[in-house]
Amino acid sequence: MARLDGTTALVTGASSGIGEATAVALAAEGARLVLVARRRDRLEVLAARIGGDAVVVEADVTDPAQAAAAVERAVAETGRLDVVVNNAGVMLLGPAVEAPLEEWDRMVAVNVQAVLHVTHATLPHLLEAAGTAPRGVSDLVTISSTAGRAARSGSGVYNLTKFGVGAFAEALRQEVTRRHLRVGLVEPGATATELRSHLREPQRTAQEERFRTMEPLQATDVAEAVVYMVTRDRRTAISEITIRPTEQES
Repeated sequence: MARLDGTTALVTGASSGIGEATAVALAAEGARLVLVARRRDRLEVLAARIGGDAVVVEADVTDPAQAAAAVERAVAETGRLDVVVNNAGVMLLGPAVEAPLEEWDRMVAVNVQAVLHVTHATLPHLLEAAGTAPRGVSDLVTISSTAGRAARSGSGVYNLTKFGVGAFAEALRQEVTRRHLRVGLVEPGATATELRSHLREPQRTAQEERFRTMEPLQATDVAEAVVYMVTRDRRTAISEITIRPTEQES
């Protein structure tokens, strides 16, 4: 029997990269997937790849109403929520001086507010699953970054968002851990995803050069960390995993 048989897992930002890889990995462990993102066409392709009865939900989780509706649809169609992965994120690097304010707003909306919206909507269902499911535990995982551990020049607002979700995750963990809702944080280093494609010049070129000089993580590497976190025995909570390319120094 697969380790997540009989569970439902919801993944945001599931249309590409780490979210897509995590959805595939959780499905391989027996979970029924609820795939949430803005790009419905990609979600449909992923659902067909996973097979079974994956649920596709097109939603922009920076909008609290859409986030809540996505969660309610997930529960209505599957009857439960056992694992939630807050994965949607954006990285817009560059100097703070004369930075486009809309980039700062976008990072706060996607990297922080979307996490809060999804967490707020899923908490009651995760707590119910922890108290009633045969596993006796549920999991809320947020994909953060090594940028949540060390600040760097030109990364101030991105750092702010990642440090922020780390603090929120730890405070929430302390609040709900005795109710067997495990709250975890996965902090990847340089990973080969679409994230850097949103950068303006010269930051995009700088990131491409960085990738040429090291072998980055693959999305599947991060997905394996998520699976490890959520498949531990009920007595074990992995609260934080930092995962870097072997060649990454910081």
